[in-house]
Amino acid sequence: FALTEPEHGTDAGAIELKAERDTGGWRLSGVKAWISNAPEADVYTVFARTTPDARAKGVTAFVVPGDAEGLTGEAVELLSGHPIGTLQLDGVFVPDGDVLGEVDRGFAVAMRTLDLFRPSVGAFAVGMAQRALDLSLAHAASREAFGKPLREFQAVSHAVAEMATRTDAARLLVYRAAAAYDEGRPGVTRTSAMAKLFATEAAQWVVDAAVQIHGASALQRGHPLEHLYRDVRATRIYEGTSEIQREIIARQLFE
Repeated sequence: FALTEPEHGTDAGAIELKAERDTGGWRLSGVKAWISNAPEADVYTVFARTTPDARAKGVTAFVVPGDAEGLTGEAVELLSGHPIGTLQLDGVFVPDGDVLGEVDRGFAVAMRTLDLFRPSVGAFAVGMAQRALDLSLAHAASREAFGKPLREFQAVSHAVAEMATRTDAARLLVYRAAAAYDEGRPGVTRTSAMAKLFATEAAQWVVDAAVQIHGASALQRGHPLEHLYRDVRATRIYEGTSEIQREIIARQLFE
């Protein structure tokens, strides 16, 4: 899903990668950044500018094979182990038959795809939150301080209660968004944004609370929470930042 560019992330309507007409198709030139599974993917959906100065109304979606002539890429190392990289397109030819949807209507393709991606990111976040909660429950039951298990301290028991509540609430929002997408319900863009926003923010809080309950051991390289702490942060950024989810939700509410 090659939408983001070095200078255009959240403002996807401003993308600059050019698609210029050629006999029987298009020539794509430019750079994409922060693309999942780049440069190893077999196929990319590349969003390119087909009409200058038209913002979202001048974007088209193209199917580009990973071994296309003129396409190169480079992996980028992140804090977490997510496979991601950049793509360089130098006059990559795409035949007319590999246009997804209609010319200049690619932005709608991207937004519909994000309606699906966002609950999936929420589900990923819920899984991390649940794992952090499970680890915390086990630790609070077995670890003792001042002659009694941690779970008998109200500060700890109330923390895990809040962790469980936020995790369950996030899970329900994700289920609702997934069902809405599958059933083609109206308002799916808003429910998807809500699920992604709440689940990722909740997971960040839950994982951080779990680290606090475990103490220094959770920060040791190789500890499950150390891994979760690195992985959970990115979920509030990719497939739309928390800030843009709030913008989407507010816009939908006022329509």
